[in-house]
Amino acid sequence: MITGTGTGVGKTVVTAGIAALAAANGQRVAVLKPAQTGVTATEPGDVDEVRARVPGVTTGELRRFPDPLAPDTAARRVGMPPVRPSEVAAAAVELDRDHDLVLVEGAGGLLVRFDPDGGTLADVAWALGAPVVVVAEAGLGTLNATALTAEALRRRGVVFCGVVIGSWPGTPDLATRCNVEDLPVVAGAPLLGAVPAGAAALDPAAFTRVARAALAPVLGGTFDAKDFADTHPA
Repeated sequence: MITGTGTGVGKTVVTAGIAALAAANGQRVAVLKPAQTGVTATEPGDVDEVRARVPGVTTGELRRFPDPLAPDTAARRVGMPPVRPSEVAAAAVELDRDHDLVLVEGAGGLLVRFDPDGGTLADVAWALGAPVVVVAEAGLGTLNATALTAEALRRRGVVFCGVVIGSWPGTPDLATRCNVEDLPVVAGAPLLGAVPAGAAALDPAAFTRVARAALAPVLGGTFDAKDFADTHPA
């Protein structure tokens, strides 16, 4: 499961990075987006962005809603059935039959509501016993959001792998540099990577090379948090 501390933090590029490294290692990879919001039927969504970076990856999308809102609200506004956690879990299990790795990318933050009953991506992760990677922003304000997300995961008994910075700026300011050491402290989990800003614009081969350097070994890459912190001292 790939979730984030909010909207626009880089979940899709991190998902694509993990998928690219697994595919490069010969694994059969699937990426599932349960709810895509803010995109019409003719516009590219997150799974299209993944396919552009990872040729040959299997992708799936359960529901698409035109308004840029939380999935529950977006579904209600257009009179469409909501996405239920049980539906997401079933789709992930089905993909798992023919793939070595299934990645599920959430919408917005961890506790964004999928349905009127308050179902979230955390419920899907708990039902499947799936580990969760949290994608966080790099700069000022990220520590509180990351700590709250980590707390919510643990309260629900979900396996929390660690944090990936979704967009690392070319010229990090003081708060951003300090966050390299502070994020794993407030999360109580390791820093598993920092994806350079602009990585999503790269061609597939270059994107895979960047992802390898930007993600930790547990995600298929070579990123070392201590070396990264030493390179960007506060």
